Amino acid sequence: MNVISQITTQSTAETEAFAEQFAKGLVGGEVLLLKGDLGAGKTHFVKGLARGLAIDDVVTSPTFALHNEYRGRLTLNHFDFYRIETSEEVEITGLNELFYDKNAVSAIEWSERVSDLLPARCETVQIEKLGDNVRRITISR
Repeated sequence: MNVISQITTQSTAETEAFAEQFAKGLVGGEVLLLKGDLGAGKTHFVKGLARGLAIDDVVTSPTFALHNEYRGRLTLNHFDFYRIETSEEVEITGLNELFYDKNAVSAIEWSERVSDLLPARCETVQIEKLGDNVRRITISR
């Protein structure tokens, strides 16, 4: 994997601001695999993505719904597969088809649970807790 960008943020506001700037360069068709422990800041990163895509909606974690869709400059599909056990559960719903939408950005939490359904080219967003509010964010291809 090639590291595209790496930053250490000192607050959730900085994490969101970084994601907002990153999102401004997105053109559609990107699949972002969000990696990090519970509470690492994956949903805060998605909130920043939404702002960068000119989305005004309140962004929340789709833990129970599996998928939230937001419309702006591009559609943002936010997935959280923490609660699924097999990729077949996602395939049955057809949600995996959204991973291939060229007019959207997909942000996927717990993507390892659907690894066999993912497109060949994805970007990984690794968020590591370094302290109470300190995070290291590494984006790689």
